[in-house]
Amino acid sequence: MPNIRARLLVVLVVLCGFLTVAGASPATAATVPDSLSFDGTALTVSNGRFVDATGREVVLRGYNVSGETKLDEHSGLPFASVADAKKSATAVRALGGANAVRFLLSWAYAEPVRGQVDTAYLAAATAQMQAFLDAGIRVYPDFHQDLYSRYLFNEGSWYTGDGAPKWAVDLGSYPAESCGICLFWGQNITQNAAVTKGQYDFWHNNYGLQDAFLTTAQSTMTYLVQHLTAAEFAGVVGFDPYNEPFAGTYDSGQASRTWEANLLWPFYQKFRARMDAAGWQTKPAFVEPNLFWNSNIDSQKQEGGLLDAGTLGSRYVFNTHFYDQKAISGILMWGNAADGQYATDFGTIRDRASAAGTTAIVSEFGHPLSGTVAGKAPTVLKAMYQALDSRVPGASWWTNPANSGPVLSGSQWQWDIYNGRHHELMNDNPDKVLTSGDAWNDEDLSAVNMNDSGTVTLRQDARLLDRIYPSATSGSTAAFTYEDRSRDGSTTLTWNPVPSSLPNVSSLVGTGQYSLLVWRSGSATAPTELHLPASFPTSTTTVVSDLGTAYAPPAYTSSTPVGVAPEPGGTGSRRLLLTDSDSGVLHYALVTNGATSPSASLLSAAKSELAAWAATKF
Repeated sequence: MPNIRARLLVVLVVLCGFLTVAGASPATAATVPDSLSFDGTALTVSNGRFVDATGREVVLRGYNVSGETKLDEHSGLPFASVADAKKSATAVRALGGANAVRFLLSWAYAEPVRGQVDTAYLAAATAQMQAFLDAGIRVYPDFHQDLYSRYLFNEGSWYTGDGAPKWAVDLGSYPAESCGICLFWGQNITQNAAVTKGQYDFWHNNYGLQDAFLTTAQSTMTYLVQHLTAAEFAGVVGFDPYNEPFAGTYDSGQASRTWEANLLWPFYQKFRARMDAAGWQTKPAFVEPNLFWNSNIDSQKQEGGLLDAGTLGSRYVFNTHFYDQKAISGILMWGNAADGQYATDFGTIRDRASAAGTTAIVSEFGHPLSGTVAGKAPTVLKAMYQALDSRVPGASWWTNPANSGPVLSGSQWQWDIYNGRHHELMNDNPDKVLTSGDAWNDEDLSAVNMNDSGTVTLRQDARLLDRIYPSATSGSTAAFTYEDRSRDGSTTLTWNPVPSSLPNVSSLVGTGQYSLLVWRSGSATAPTELHLPASFPTSTTTVVSDLGTAYAPPAYTSSTPVGVAPEPGGTGSRRLLLTDSDSGVLHYALVTNGATSPSASLLSAAKSELAAWAATKF
C-alpha cells in the first residue's frame, strides 16, 4: 500500500520524463471511471465465467468472514461491531488482497423462534455487510452450518456445531450425541447419530424444517434488498444456500449421486425460487455438491457433483470446498505439499463446472496454523493458490500454458480478527470458556488476528496471501500464473522459475515475484485489471506487455495502455489497468517487482522474447 511520499515520487517521475512506455503518450491525471468499480455494476454468469456489466471476465478472491458466526459470543454475527467490520473490510483488501468475501449468516439467530425472523439480527448483519460493500468488496452470503446445530451437543461435549435453531432440534427427540472414538470433529458428520438424524430430517423436510429454513432465507434476502442501496446490492454476487450438505444417512438403495438428484437438487431449485421471489432474479445461487464429492481420501470420496442436475447455466454457480485431508490427518501425507500438488483436484472442479455450463468457485480452502500439522501450511496453501491460478504445475507451465484453464475464484477459510482473543462458552458451559485459536472444535485457521493495539495483523506470509490475480479481464483468459516466492520458514518457495530459454525475461524478474497473464481481447468496454499486492509498490513495478512496457507505471488514463489506479473503496490498495482497443487479438502482460531501473533495451528484449513465446504456445 503506497504512502503519500511514494505517490508523489511517481508523479515526479512522470513529470520529469523518466518513465518508459512504448507507444504511449505522456500520462495525464485522470479519474478512473465509475464503471471500473462495482458500484451499480452487478455480476452475472455468462459462457462459464463471472462477467461484469462491461463484459469483462471477473475472478473473485478473498476470505470467509468469518467463523465467529459459528460462536455465541457475538450472537451469530461475524463481528462484535460495525466498527470492527469496517476495520476488517479495509484490512482484507489492503493486507489480504481480497475483492470479495463469503459472508456467514446463522439460521439459529435469524429465526430463534419458529416462524419469527429476528429483524434486529438481520439489521446488524446487514450493517456489517455494508462495511465490506462500501469498501468496494463484493459479498456472497452463506447460511452456514456444521454438524447441523450446536443445540445437539451437551455442556460437557468435546465438540459443538452450528446452524439450526434450538426449536428445530427440540422437534427431533434426537439421541444423546456421541461420536465414539473420534480424533477430528468432522467425524461427527458420519458417526454421531444425533447429527446424522438431524441432517436426515432436514433433507426430508420432517417437521417442516426445510420449509421453515426456506422461508427464513427468503425473508433474509428480502430484507437485504430493502435495506441495501442499489449500488450496494449490485455488489452482492449471489447466495450460498447451505454449507457442506450431507445426507446424514441414505435411504434404502440410495447413494450419494441419487441423494443429490432426489433431495439436494430439488432443495436448490426451491431456494432458487425463493431468491426470485425476494428480488434476486439476476443473481446466481452458489450451490454445493455432496460434501465428500471431491475429497482427496478415496474412502470418503463419493460419486456426485450434481451430475444429474443438467446444465446449471447462468442461474447457478458450481460451488465446492477443498481441504487436503491427508495433510490435515498428519499420518496420510508425510512431508510437505509440492509443485502441482492439487492440479488434478482443482482440474476436476474446472471440468465439472464446464460440463454444467457455468463457472466455479472454491468457497472454502485452508489448513491449520497451529498443532502438529501446522508446518505443512506454507506449502499446502501455496499449492492451493497455485491450483486456483492454473491447472498446470509450475514445472510445465511455460511449455504448456494453453492448458492452464480458467482462473478459479476462491475464498480462503478464514478471516477471524478475534483469533486467540475469544471468550466463547462452549455449548453454553460457563466452566469451558474458549479463548485460543478460532474457539471452535480446536480449529485454528484464521489468516489474521489483532494485536494488543487493535491492529489487524497477518498470521501468514503476506507474499502468499496478497497476490496478483486478474480481477477483471477484457476478453477471455488464455493462461495465468503467479510466482509468489512465499516462504516456508527461511526457505523461499520457487515452483515456477522463468526458463533459461527466456534469458532477458529471467534477468528482468531476477529473484522477484512475477505474474504472467495471457488473454484474447473481446468486446468489453473497460480495461483488464490485475490486483497489485503491497509488495508491488508502483515505483518498483515493471510491466512488459505487447500493449507497452513500463517501469513505475503512470497513473491510469483512458489513453494510457499500461497504468495504475486505486481500487474502489478507499482502502489504499491498487490495481494495474491494461487497455486494448481490438477484438480477438492475443495479448500478454508480465508484471514483476524484481527489477531495479531496467534499461529500455532490456525491456525491449524481454518483450520480444515474450512475443515469440506466445506466438508458439497459443
